[in-house]
Amino acid sequence: MTAATRFPIRPASPADCVPIVSLIRELAEFEKLSHLVVVTPDSLRTHLFGPRPVAEAVVAEHEGQVVAFALYFTNFSTFLGRPGLYLEDLYVQPAHRGQGLGQALLRHLARLAVERDCGRFEWSVLDWNANAIALYEKMGATVMPDWRICRVTGPALQALGSPVGG
Repeated sequence: MTAATRFPIRPASPADCVPIVSLIRELAEFEKLSHLVVVTPDSLRTHLFGPRPVAEAVVAEHEGQVVAFALYFTNFSTFLGRPGLYLEDLYVQPAHRGQGLGQALLRHLARLAVERDCGRFEWSVLDWNANAIALYEKMGATVMPDWRICRVTGPALQALGSPVGG
């Protein structure tokens, strides 16, 4: 029995926003970033299922409970001239790790990227998460050593987005 059959993977529905937010909080705790979490089921619902969705999610279940999720969105490669699929977050509850569920979620999204004619499937990984890095490399991913993520948030984003001289 494969992980995909033991843990059915399906597109998230609006009713899944509550368990997904709970899993996001678990992920933040694991990454020692709980202080940054402000997402609510309502805000997630708006951005996944509202009039202008900006992301998508899939969930995996065990005995009717959501135990894992992957949240992703479409980006674009100017070099390839094709869309890409970007995995923002993937999380599997600790009790269900080591059973191939993370790999099943990645394979599910890779198939989706192929179906959508994406040129790339990308994600980020924390440099201290050696287990995840080893898994990703085993699955054929390249950890890009020369690239760094740039981020502007909060007051710095407000300042950067303000009209010049305003």
